[in-house]
Amino acid sequence: MRSRPTLQWAPGPDVLALEPAATEIGPLAEVVAAGGVVVLSGAGISTESGIPDYRGETGSLRTHTPMTYGDFVASEAGRQRYWARSHLGWRTIARAHPNDGHRAVAALQARGYLTGVITQNVDGLHTAAGSRDVIELHGNLDRVICLDCGTTSAREALDIRLRAANEHFEAEATRINPDGDVDLPEDVVREFTVVPCTVCGGVLKPDVVFFGENVPKPRVERCYRLIDAADAVLVLGSSLTVMSGFRFVRHAAKAGTPVLIVNQGITRGDPYARQRINLPLGQALSELSTTLP
Repeated sequence: MRSRPTLQWAPGPDVLALEPAATEIGPLAEVVAAGGVVVLSGAGISTESGIPDYRGETGSLRTHTPMTYGDFVASEAGRQRYWARSHLGWRTIARAHPNDGHRAVAALQARGYLTGVITQNVDGLHTAAGSRDVIELHGNLDRVICLDCGTTSAREALDIRLRAANEHFEAEATRINPDGDVDLPEDVVREFTVVPCTVCGGVLKPDVVFFGENVPKPRVERCYRLIDAADAVLVLGSSLTVMSGFRFVRHAAKAGTPVLIVNQGITRGDPYARQRINLPLGQALSELSTTLP
């Protein structure tokens, strides 16, 4: 039986006793200039694209309970709730554009400073900005998978089917969340029609890792190989609350690989970091990109 996932993290004395994070990138630039850096990004890098994070000052977890794997597979009502809300939210995610932070990461990779990009985000914006071979740790909202037969398909095709099945569905997305979900009244949710897999009639799920679900083992192993080969790990815009990303920071630090964190606010990984920078991601990464040759 799966336990409820950890959605929040309270900083302990080891974090609270740390010196405040720096607000200039000079030391960070020195490490990145040497190359061999693997990026691990989180929701904070996409906030400047109009997608809020989970745990920042205006993070969505303050008012929003994200779908968990257990809730999704347990009932038709849970799936109806998710798909009604995600039907609206995905359109906003699909319209989002890369920001200066995404473009700076792509530029640093193109110039040879980065050996890999791992993202916890499901918005596809790193790839849209030009980053290559991005490992999408938690999947991508642009894909859909059938839980019964394993067939994958494009989210755009599902969107067409959902529109046809819900011609009179009227709702307005007032707030988009990082998982592509929005807030909707229950009476509106109950009007929504969910469609099955076109191959076997089974249950469709976005090809993303929900809270409480395990990241596929081959994907995790690929990330560990990147981390093991890295000369430094650069965390961008993640509180590292969930273990799926935090484990790579602990692994790198245990091996003596420098960990650098750029994030607005404290993170679970701060005690493992050699350098911490508290700046908006777009500003910090643009400055870093222009500083390096």
